[in-house]
Amino acid sequence: MAVAAFVAAGPGVVHAQVQPAAPKAPKSTGQAWQIVTPPQSSLVYARDGSLIGEIGTEWRTSVSIRTLPKYVGEAFIAVEDKRFYQHNGVDVVGIASAIKDDLLGASRGASTITQLLVGNMHPDLIDRRDKSLSRKLREQSAAREMERHYNKEQILEAFLNQISFGHGWYGIESAARHYFGKSAAQLTIAEAATLAAMPKGPAVYDPAKYPDRAKNRRDAILGLMAKQKYITPGEAAAAKAEPVRTAPNGGVSAPSPYFIDVVRVQAERAGVAVSTGGYRIYTTLDPALQRAAVQALAEGTAEVERRRGYRHPTYASHAKGSTEYLQGAVVAIDPSSGDVKALVGGRNYQESPFNRAVSGLRQPGSSFKPFVYARALMDSLPPNAIVGDTAIDIRYDQQSYRPRNSDDKFMGNITLREAITFSRNPVAVQLWMKYGADSIIALARRFGINTPISPYPASAIGASEVHPLDFIAAYTAFDNLGTPMVPRFVYRVDDRSGKTLWSQGVASLPPALDPQVAFILRDMMRDVVERGTATSVRRYLPPSVPVAGKTGTTDDNTDVWFVGVTPDIVAGVWLGFDKPRSIAEHGVAGGSLAAPVFAQMLAQAGYTHPGSIWEAPSGLVTAELDRHTGKLADASTPAERRYTEYFLAGTEPGALRVDVRRLFVLGPIMF
Repeated sequence: MAVAAFVAAGPGVVHAQVQPAAPKAPKSTGQAWQIVTPPQSSLVYARDGSLIGEIGTEWRTSVSIRTLPKYVGEAFIAVEDKRFYQHNGVDVVGIASAIKDDLLGASRGASTITQLLVGNMHPDLIDRRDKSLSRKLREQSAAREMERHYNKEQILEAFLNQISFGHGWYGIESAARHYFGKSAAQLTIAEAATLAAMPKGPAVYDPAKYPDRAKNRRDAILGLMAKQKYITPGEAAAAKAEPVRTAPNGGVSAPSPYFIDVVRVQAERAGVAVSTGGYRIYTTLDPALQRAAVQALAEGTAEVERRRGYRHPTYASHAKGSTEYLQGAVVAIDPSSGDVKALVGGRNYQESPFNRAVSGLRQPGSSFKPFVYARALMDSLPPNAIVGDTAIDIRYDQQSYRPRNSDDKFMGNITLREAITFSRNPVAVQLWMKYGADSIIALARRFGINTPISPYPASAIGASEVHPLDFIAAYTAFDNLGTPMVPRFVYRVDDRSGKTLWSQGVASLPPALDPQVAFILRDMMRDVVERGTATSVRRYLPPSVPVAGKTGTTDDNTDVWFVGVTPDIVAGVWLGFDKPRSIAEHGVAGGSLAAPVFAQMLAQAGYTHPGSIWEAPSGLVTAELDRHTGKLADASTPAERRYTEYFLAGTEPGALRVDVRRLFVLGPIMF
């Protein structure tokens, strides 16, 4: 099972990077002197070709020693086994010196690189934790036998590809990649010496955590390399002058552990053994958007925890091993392709690898309402239709249901557009009852929502649980004028020779809505952002970015949502606790907590200049209306109440309709 390491990425922000748990030693199928190919991990790349992580029980990519600068191997020889090219696997001179030092109270080891390889490659046969004489004799015998079957180059190559460098990173290539952000073939003398310092104690000489300590040991190794004539004194001095610099975020372009988990599961279900095969996986992830999603979620949840009167454990002060602090999930999808460009399944992957974005089941609250409104618009109910935001009492199954609004007020008779803009619950419930639970549930299925939806009135305002990924993907239909996209994570998986073993193409579901209906509904949801429950979006995104969306807040303030749509991105944010409970008594809403995370993510990632615009499909009728009355504007209508409304042909106000029969009575139109 994968775990994660975390590196600081700014005040209060922790980035997770997928790493394998400490693997159990594999059982050797051969003898202790045999060189075997160790497990290889699969490399996972973002859409821009940058590395975002690896998949495997051990993160390792074996490389030929002939691709490495000569000084890489020499750095390890200088510090681990200076008579490597003279002995037959066991350094008798070194053993004698070690015995002498031991008698003088300066104990040290005398194992050769060959012996170290035997112990590391076959830990079940040669357990180096065993300090007995019999173990040492068996190790020496196996080392001599290995030297009879393999040459020095083969042994040194196997050693460099085998050893651990901490964090689950094995072999020189993985170490170079994650500590320095480069291939081992590109290591400098100073970097090679830094890595050569680590086998003695990867945790002690970690250059990312302890750069000063790593530099001291590195400089000592550079001195040994010069003394043993592998480099010149001048080269040693120049290398010693270099500071220890490591790659940020463990050498990956974006912290993506939850995303990579999905990639692994999908590839394995497709029959590709990515955990052991050393494959190359090319994914849909946008590193800039992923970094922004992690950052925005971290900042947004921390801000909630800093609110006066917040009474729950916080991320900064929770009990170790507990996940009872506020959680969250973020998903961002390219509506044109279904490509998942960012996905965050929680605040701390190491503490909780459970992917709330994919596997979580949460009530969406009012963010479910667009699917109810879609059904009404499909039935030719125009957006200016007058509906009642009033107290209602619905009786079913010997129960009484009285939906209320979050502000405990009713607005009376309002237009359908105003009802969704200000998220009036009684209106959504009345539409549910008017058009029928079965009809609305069937429509939600067409959008791609496959979790069970209860046929009860409360489902109209999001009482039935959904998977966040599928729910957010359903909103792509509003961007695509009715066609929902299937989320895609992987473009293709190649083997090490470049042969493609598995690929995913763009996939969509059949159209769920007529394009005209989808456009009208999306335009209604633009008002949610511009003047309704999600105006907080405009604190971070300029008016030049068209945004439509819907907020959601469940009973007792246990879940808050915002799902937003722009011409380039469909994204959703959920906040709540793993064990549902009220986030706070007051000031909790999708618009105040979740919508800012959405907007900050897009702003930080640079999605402030949309690549396309929304255009109305042909055939719609437009009219300038009075926002308050829903009627045609006239000379007395104030400018601030005027707006453009869209209608399906035949549903526009009567004054705009053309009576075809009268044309024949009046005669032909003359020009």
